Amino acid sequence: MDSTPSTPVRGHLRLVGKRRISHGLYDDLVEDQHDDAQFVSDLKAYLLVLPESAVFTSVTAARVLGWRLPQLPDHVPVFAAVHQKDRRPRRAGLVCSRLVGPREAQDRRQLPLDTPTEILLRAARDFGVLDVVIMIDSALQLGHLDPEAMEQLLRSGRPGVRVLRAAWRLSHRQTESAGETVLRVLHRVLGVLVEPQAVLHDDEGRVVGRADLRLTGTRRVHEYDGGVHRDKAQHRADLRRERGLREAAYERGGYTLDDLLNHPVVVMHEIDRALDRPHDVRRLDTWRRLVEDSMYGATGRARVRDRWRRWGDFVVLRVG
Repeated sequence: MDSTPSTPVRGHLRLVGKRRISHGLYDDLVEDQHDDAQFVSDLKAYLLVLPESAVFTSVTAARVLGWRLPQLPDHVPVFAAVHQKDRRPRRAGLVCSRLVGPREAQDRRQLPLDTPTEILLRAARDFGVLDVVIMIDSALQLGHLDPEAMEQLLRSGRPGVRVLRAAWRLSHRQTESAGETVLRVLHRVLGVLVEPQAVLHDDEGRVVGRADLRLTGTRRVHEYDGGVHRDKAQHRADLRRERGLREAAYERGGYTLDDLLNHPVVVMHEIDRALDRPHDVRRLDTWRRLVEDSMYGATGRARVRDRWRRWGDFVVLRVG
């Protein structure tokens, strides 16, 4: 629920007590308004210039639904889709594509949203495979995604399907953060079998904990160490947990995002030692391409930046 209700208006004059969202669109100027509440208010303002058939899509809709998102820049366009026959409003920061087939909107927070599969397909036209896996994992975890609907979409030849298909094959519903997605995908492309969110038992069958990943057939567990692990209270709890895992003969490896993105050779060598397999740096080729093509890599960021820059301060129609 939004903590501060507001009333967006459409006009052409500078209004006192109003915040400008785009050309001719204003909303109440609210002090200390939460970013999420302001985001929803902005979208409601855009509805004033969008036709009734419009739905929000791509990362715009994903954010409303509470999905985890790829690493985004500070300024992201608002993505919408409208019926084939409807007008296309021209506003700074708004990118409008066409709906394919009948409108199937879902309403969340008084906002019309595209279907989950369409949201992902439209995101796949801009972002890399690793970025889209992050979104799919989150949608699966929340129960928002119908696998049958996804498989049907993947049989089409629409733009974005190639990236979406690759991301779908790498996805898993038992992933609880973007960092865990990155960790799991690294293991996957290295050819390592893992059990996500593995329940760990001691020799007597008692549950001693749960791990982000357990290397199948071993007592080695790998986990993503994000910012929460730097908190002092959490750090003390983690140390107690690690002692419990050691007593149960588990070996834990914790990895930061920097480890996964910038030092994957070190991570791979640790995996190889745990599996007693020879090192082969060629295994990292696919991983490096995934990272570089994503918003974690310079190439991926530049591609998205250039696409959005070409759209400029007007709506670009993207067909189907």
